[in-house]
Amino acid sequence: MSKILIRGAKVLGGEQRDVLIDGPVIEAVGQHLSAAGAEVVEAAGKVLLPGLVDLHTHLREPGREDSETVLTGTRAAASGGYTTVFAMANTFPVADTAGVVEQVWRLGTESGYCDVRPIGAVTVGLAGAKLAELGAMHESAAGVTVFSDDGKCVHDAVIMRRALEYVKAFGGVVAQHAQEPRLTEGAEMNEGVVSAELGLGGWPAVAEESIIARDVLLAEHVGSRVHICHLSTAGSVEIVRWAKSRGIQVTAEVTPHHLLLTDELVRSYNPVYKVNPPLRTERDVHALREALADGTIDIVATDHAPHPHEDKDCEWAAAAMGMVGLETALSVVQETMVDTGLLDWAGVADRMSVKPAQIGQAAGQGRPVSAGEPANLTLVDTEYRGRVDPAGFASRSRNTPYEGRELPGRVTHTWLRGKATLVDGKLT
Repeated sequence: MSKILIRGAKVLGGEQRDVLIDGPVIEAVGQHLSAAGAEVVEAAGKVLLPGLVDLHTHLREPGREDSETVLTGTRAAASGGYTTVFAMANTFPVADTAGVVEQVWRLGTESGYCDVRPIGAVTVGLAGAKLAELGAMHESAAGVTVFSDDGKCVHDAVIMRRALEYVKAFGGVVAQHAQEPRLTEGAEMNEGVVSAELGLGGWPAVAEESIIARDVLLAEHVGSRVHICHLSTAGSVEIVRWAKSRGIQVTAEVTPHHLLLTDELVRSYNPVYKVNPPLRTERDVHALREALADGTIDIVATDHAPHPHEDKDCEWAAAAMGMVGLETALSVVQETMVDTGLLDWAGVADRMSVKPAQIGQAAGQGRPVSAGEPANLTLVDTEYRGRVDPAGFASRSRNTPYEGRELPGRVTHTWLRGKATLVDGKLT
């Protein structure tokens, strides 16, 4: 692997620096660096970040390769600046055994576009009745550290307690999809003014908030770690803030779409806006942004949820829930957090690389951009503005809510341990 000299990049949005990559590691960071025979990447004015880490990705393989595969999903990840993704367990078969998580891990290794860390199911078949093989998945070659029934809530308090107790033994974390199932029966969108006017079944905020309240108390009781997936309401923010003030080991994520979009968009009845949890109100959006800025919400996670055309291009009630997000996440975060002054680029690196790597225990990821560290890097043209065209996506699916919308920023280069996976916006 030849040397690469990234010249004049603004490291974490700060002063311009040269970064010299030698094989899989960063050899030097400074000014006026040179290296004989090195490939030079002119990066003046661009921002250099540690490779992004997504703690919440649906790669669909095995079983739903019509939506996404590990290969296409990791190509989408590299296009969006990601060097690691955590693959959710709601595949077919469910990733509830060592065999299935090892299959996903090996497919990720073979793809070469980013690291794939499988998330193991909490319960067998995501059924919520019996704990899955948590220890065996952790001890497998995949080394699973994060467990989730995402797509379904671990609604039984006893099962949730047992899971928290089990993962505590090896420092794992349970990532909860906070949705009280009885309170969301027949729900199709956020419960509020818009749902009342449209006559659609309402999804109350309390369905999310009640589960979060229960689970932070369980985590405190057990002394274990709980992570809240795709937090979406102002009330949820307050519960997490309270829990952290008590020293409870809770972390939380917010998706890019919950930072930008509101339930007013559902008036179009376009199923591209149908997602779980649903798009909330403008008040919720502002609360989520402020919580991400002040650290109450720890990270941004995409909840990249690809679906084939026929599952989204249908009537609202029949449409699948979910949006693709890997290739637009950084642009949405720039729009909602950086360009609004709520976060600087060092803050973006913290929320989209450093902390997700820490929560998921992704060794070698989310590291400083400094000499001796792994060369997992993302270069961003922050001055770019362009309209989103899903026809150019690397993902197999096109269900983006941003089609035709102008967003800022574009990832131009991604390096995984010194290997370029994206060059000038094109996959290698």
